[in-house]
Parts: sequence; structure tokens; C-alpha cells
Amino acid sequence: MLNALLKLIISAAALYLVTRLYSGVSFEPGSTWINVLIAALVMGIINAIIRPILLLLSLPINVLTLGLFTLVVNALMLMLVASLTALNVAGFVGAFVGAIILTVLNWLIDLILPHDLER
Repeated sequence: MLNALLKLIISAAALYLVTRLYSGVSFEPGSTWINVLIAALVMGIINAIIRPILLLLSLPINVLTLGLFTLVVNALMLMLVASLTALNVAGFVGAFVGAIILTVLNWLIDLILPHDLER
């Protein structure tokens, strides 16, 4: 339980960092840290349920593009999170760039953090 909470806080921090690094992704004015945590929680749920289904359905396109279509799926997931939470995304291009930045941040976090959090 503690590991899940820690992962949620780290995901929220990464999402908040994306909003600071790129102006195409932002939170609504007046948003609090609770809004950021809710957005991270919704993103986790969407990535656990909807994203695998979309990746499976887009498998032929993913094979043809050598996996680059996954970036489009990630952008769509970020747009879906933005439609459900206080997160704002400036169109598809904003979601695409924001998803790339979020992917890089999550990769860096995975490199830095110990793998004991997976258990």
C-alpha cells in the first residue's frame, strides 16, 4: 500500500514537472496539489485499463511504424486524462509533446529509483 502511494506521488510530481517544462500542458488556474494527485491517479487507471486495449487494437499500425505509433496512443491517453481532470492540453500536438516529455521523465525516474518499489 505504501509503495502504491509513493508511486502515485512520484507520478504526480512527474506530471506537475511536465506542466512546468512545457506550456502546452498545464493545470487550470487555482488548481491545488489534490488536483495534481487526482490527475495522476486517473492517468494510472487509464494507463492500466484503456491503454493496453488500444495498444492491442493498434498492433498492426504499431508494427508498421516500428512502435512509433505508441507515441500517438500515449498522446491520446494524455488527452483523455485532460478531459476528465483539471489538466489542460493545447490540442493534439500539445498532448503529443507532453506525452514524450512524460515518457522521458518516467524513464529517468525508473533509472533513479530502486526496483524495490515494484514489489
